[in-house]
Amino acid sequence: MRNIITEKLSMIEKSQGVKIIYACESGSRAWGFASPDSDYDVRFIYIRPLNDYLSIAERRDVIELPVNEVLDIGGWDLRKALQLFLKSNAPLYEWIQSPIHYIPNNELKGALLTLANKYFSARAGCHHYISMAKNTFENDLQGEQVRIKKYFYALRPLLAAKWIIEKSEVPPMEFHILRTLINDLKWQESINALLLQKQAADEKTTISPVMSLQQWIADTIQYCNEKAATLLPLKNDTNELDALFRKYIRHYDL
Repeated sequence: MRNIITEKLSMIEKSQGVKIIYACESGSRAWGFASPDSDYDVRFIYIRPLNDYLSIAERRDVIELPVNEVLDIGGWDLRKALQLFLKSNAPLYEWIQSPIHYIPNNELKGALLTLANKYFSARAGCHHYISMAKNTFENDLQGEQVRIKKYFYALRPLLAAKWIIEKSEVPPMEFHILRTLINDLKWQESINALLLQKQAADEKTTISPVMSLQQWIADTIQYCNEKAATLLPLKNDTNELDALFRKYIRHYDL
């Protein structure tokens, strides 16, 4: 599959006239709880020739391939990515932490990670992750049978919000790190059991609700909402990100 992904990225470069400077896995495979039939969520950052950025013409700043059951590939222009970094876009902060790379770029990744805690808004990040967890909990975890994967789609963002609140830093992307926040042995045993089920089941497998986790999710959403309300908004200038943008568009030969 890695070879297919690499070929797809190369095809994008040739057909779109861009250079991909970073590409990674962004979904359950990178989060650490993939099912055997999980798709591949490939995300990338690209640049265009310098003259494109000096033109008055509007250009689309997103490239996406048609999604199928195996591959979901999409990316952002570097300018858009840095604008979203300034706005504390949580998915982008996850991309730069991904443990799975298709086109690595340690320089760009290192520069953004160095700036991450300065530019990341705890308030914006918390609201993003709480909203994700709340929507999944209310819409997907209330029936007599629920999909196993939906537990992790509620637990991971909720742990990320809790991490922001309790550690005042950008939350890690990987679930096995996020779960270290919780010291309760029974909670950890429930998670271990769910992970074993998910690793052996397909994406549509359902189970009866795990009542201890149902209560934990409800209580933690309330806790995070209360704490997030006390967080202050953050405002940064663009100087460091402007310098990074200019460096890349000047020094990459397309």
